[in-house]
Parts: sequence; structure tokens; C-alpha cells
Amino acid sequence: MARIRVGLLESTSFMVGTLPIPKYADQEKTQFALDRETNQRLYTVTVFLMEDDRAEAMKITVAADGLPDGLKPGLPVRPVELFATPWARIFNGSLSDGIAYRAASLELLIPAAAEAAKKPSA
Repeated sequence: MARIRVGLLESTSFMVGTLPIPKYADQEKTQFALDRETNQRLYTVTVFLMEDDRAEAMKITVAADGLPDGLKPGLPVRPVELFATPWARIFNGSLSDGIAYRAASLELLIPAAAEAAKKPSA
């Protein structure tokens, strides 16, 4: 499959929409999906992409070691090494297609939130 690096405008911003949700390798949800290189569990995070006069919700897959501590809805983030992979499949005679997004990590953009996540809880 072709992996396409996603180029972003300087005005592009992202905000977390949901907490990370584990991805599963099977429909029965008995086996977690794992990164092929690091063997880390994979998670899906819904983020809101805001650019100029538009906003869109998108789901980005990130390995567990790429998720920052303190990640929660409403926080601004930046996807690091964001790639898009087009996909298509035929199921029961119907074509489904889309784009899967994958990032090496999500970086918190609020310094106070990033610092608070580093401090041990009391």
C-alpha cells in the first residue's frame, strides 16, 4: 500500500476529540492490534483538524509509546510524522474505501499541560 506523507499548512491546528481507543486485530476484540516494528499496542484518537475556514474530525492511529501523558479531549496537539494510506475493500458485494491516518506520536502543544503530565501525582 502507498503511504503518503501529509503536508500541513502553518495555520493548521489539531484538538483532541476523544481519549485513545484500543484497536483490535480481530472482530471478536480478543487480540489487540500491534505495531509491526515495535510490538506496541495501537490506539485510535479522534482529533479535530482546523485549517483556515474549515474543521474536520479525523481518526489517527498511534502506537502506545507515541501517546503523551495527560492527553485528554480539548487539548491542542500536533501529529508527528503523519501519513495517509488509501484503502478499499469489497464486502458482501459493496465497495468501501477511505483513508487511514497514522502518526508516530501526538505532541501536546500546551506547555503547562505537558509539564503537568511529567510531574508525579501526589
